[in-house]
Parts: sequence; C-alpha cells; structure tokens
Amino acid sequence: MKLVFERSVPGRRGLTISPSDVPVSIHLRSDLLRDKPAELPELSELDVVRHFTELSRRNFGVDTNFYPLGSCTMKYNPKVAERIAAYPGFAHLHPLLPQLRRGGILTQGALQVLHETDLLLREICGMAAFTMQPMAGAHGELTGIMMMAAYHRDRGNKKTTVLIPDSAHGTNPASAAIAGYVVQAVPSDDKGLMDLVKLKQMLNDEVAGVMLTCPNTLGLFNPHVREICDLIHSVDGLAYYDGANLNAIVGKIRPGDLGFDIVHLNLHKTFATPHGGGGPGAGPVGVVEKLVEYLPVSLVVKREDGTYALEYQRPKSIGYIAPFYGNFGIILRAYVYMLMQGDEGLKRIAENAVLNANYVKEKLKPHYDLPHPQTCKHECVFSATRQAAKGVHGLDIAKAIIDAGFHPPTMYFPIIVKEALMIEPTECESKETLDAFIETMIDIARRVQTDPESVTRCPKTTPVGRLDETRAARELDIASL
Repeated sequence: MKLVFERSVPGRRGLTISPSDVPVSIHLRSDLLRDKPAELPELSELDVVRHFTELSRRNFGVDTNFYPLGSCTMKYNPKVAERIAAYPGFAHLHPLLPQLRRGGILTQGALQVLHETDLLLREICGMAAFTMQPMAGAHGELTGIMMMAAYHRDRGNKKTTVLIPDSAHGTNPASAAIAGYVVQAVPSDDKGLMDLVKLKQMLNDEVAGVMLTCPNTLGLFNPHVREICDLIHSVDGLAYYDGANLNAIVGKIRPGDLGFDIVHLNLHKTFATPHGGGGPGAGPVGVVEKLVEYLPVSLVVKREDGTYALEYQRPKSIGYIAPFYGNFGIILRAYVYMLMQGDEGLKRIAENAVLNANYVKEKLKPHYDLPHPQTCKHECVFSATRQAAKGVHGLDIAKAIIDAGFHPPTMYFPIIVKEALMIEPTECESKETLDAFIETMIDIARRVQTDPESVTRCPKTTPVGRLDETRAARELDIASL
C-alpha cells in the first residue's frame, strides 16, 4: 500500500473554493506567514477516501475479530450505546452552557446522566460516592492515591509507603510514586496470591495503604482479601481496589463489602465503552464515607427542587483533576449499558466471563504449562516454557496467532510467570469462536514439536512481516518524520 504522499500528483485537487468576496478583517504579521506553501499531499477526494478506507480495513478491532487480550477485557461495545451517545441533545452540548440560569435546561439531562451513573456505581461497588472526572483507568488510580494522601495529611499521619503485589499492573506503582509514596512490592505465594505472611511482616505505621487487583492479574480471587483490608485498617491505612478486573465479579460481590475504601473502574473493561487508540476513556473513582470530602471538584448534586447542579465549595477536595467533567460521552455509554443489563444482567456478565475463561483453560492445559491450575475467574495465564525449550517463545506464538485471524493475548505479563500468555475471552464470545481459537492454539503447540521454524517465521499474512524490534528500539530512524 502506497503512502498518501506517494499517491500525490502535483496540481491535483479534491475541492475547488471560489475566491472570497468578503473583505479580510484580520491581518497577520509577515513573520507569521509561510515562506512557501505547506508540503501537503495533493489528491482528489476519491484518492483520499480510498486511501483512508484501505487503512481502516487493515485495523484490528473487536468488531472484526476475536481479541483475547488478557487483563484489558477487550469486549464488544453494543451499538445501541453508540447510537444514544450520538443523540444531538448529548453530542452537541457545549461544556460551558449554564447549569441553572437561562438556558440551563439544555444541560439538565446530561447532569442527570452523570448523577444517576454515580448512583448506579455506588450500588454496584458498595461506595458512598463517585467522581466521574478521571479520563482513564490510570488517571483514576492517581486520583484515588491523591485522595489517600489527602486523608493522611488531614489526620496528621506520617505515612510514606504503599504496598503493592508483585503481580500488579504497572500503573499501580507509577501512580503511588507520582503521589509521593515509596512503593514496596509484596511477593506472591506458591498459589499466585499475595503472600499473607510477608504482608504482615511489612506492615507498620508508615504504611499508607495497599493497592490490590481482585481478582488478580493471574485471574485468581484471593480468599484472604477481607483479612488483607482489615490488616491495612489496623495501622490506619486505606485499601485501594484496582477495578481493572471487576468484570469477573460484577453483580456478584461489591468491593466495598470486601473492605476496600477506594475503587477505580475502567469503564471499557466492565461496562463496554470504547477502548484503545489512546482514548477517549473514563476511570471513575468511588470512595467510602470518610473520604467523600476529598473527592475532586466539581460534583454533580441533585437539589431539593429536583434540578441538578455542579457543586464547587468543597474545602478539603484534592481540586481539579480533569477539564470540565471528564469524557461525558464515554460515561453516557456506560450508563446505557448498565440500564440495559440491570441487576441480573450484570451477574450474567461475571458468570459467563468466568465460564469462558475456565473453558479455555481446561482445553489448553494439556498443551501449554499452567503454573496455577486452580479455578480462575475472568482470565487464565499459561506459560510457553515447554515451547521455549524447542526455541519457540511466547512472542513467536503470538505472531502465529495473528496468521489465524486472532489478536494475540497479552504476553510476558504478569512478570512473575515466565513466558506468560494471558488469555481473557470475556463473556461476549460464542463457543464457536472460542473453539476456533483453542484449535489454533493447539495447532501451534503441535507445530512447535514437529516444525518449530513454521512458527518462528510467522506472521506471513500481514503487510509487514517479522521486524527486528530490538534494533528498531535502539536505532530509531525519525529523520523522515
């Protein structure tokens, strides 16, 4: 496929505009003007449409193929939510429209959506209040840790440390460090869970809190989670719930009932909003009652007369963490999804996600090493150590999966599993799709034993084959950019 600049033909135009007959009222200084025209491609409208249509056909997304990306829950986004988010009454709102003054009626519906999403998430997670402002899961993490820090400052606590499992998402320690804390990793035990004995040894009055993903990144639910929260509370610490894996337990159990004080959610992972491409995203954060006063400004409140408004007078708030009110269109999609599912629907999400993950696990465990064979929740983590002994590594297997028309699973994470392949089928996929993926994985395992080079030469069906990724990282060529 040619680059758009390679398709350029001098003098070709996609649109001809008549000279303006309106007097020019803005005059720019000559030093602000170009010395020569911008070097842009010259194309017809048809050339442009065909070029970008062809690019779009080369994209990989959950609308076109199976996307078993572990830990990220790449699930289908219902089109009805997209349709409602595109309603002009929502999509065309300007964020500076008034709330209650003349014209404020235009924003009341949007404020109601924000308020009712807050109420729904409170019930689902067992929290006292939520902020909808964080614009990604990692942004929500930072918001939550900033509130943890504000709580301890307000109480005069001399807290310096946040405890995080060695299997945690990489954003956990990053968020804690940005908030000014020293991070200490708690090792996993032989069952893949946070080592309770080690945790007790690390516990002291300097511990500000713990950040815990539940189920964890191995897809395992920690049966000691309530005890962990109680231990943290015993030193006036706070228990932080990384909601990346809520999809496995949504509707079944609430993080607040497990003892967590702060919860962040990735709306794309549990509530089926778009994910990828760097955004837009949303990472709402919920807190228990004693932390409500630290929530970011502003908060949507419902007044006695039934109208909605933004509340700014919150003296202990951590302040603004996002412009306006976050990514409203994403929050709206999640709101629609929750209303569609209802109580029973949310429970079925967790049930089917767990069923699908365990189905994949049982079918593939004869062919790939399974470090932690117990019943998993939403995802299962295999190890390609058996294949590595034949010279075929996790990356090679991922490349071979591409040739079968599937997106590769997460590789080499969590780092506590050597040659890790993390597979999350989500609740959306049919048995037929899962069977096709399973057969592909089994076929690759067989080929490793009989013809390993047929795997290490993959992918063969993509526009670009094997690249020297190490060299590309070390010898960046940006001269043409």
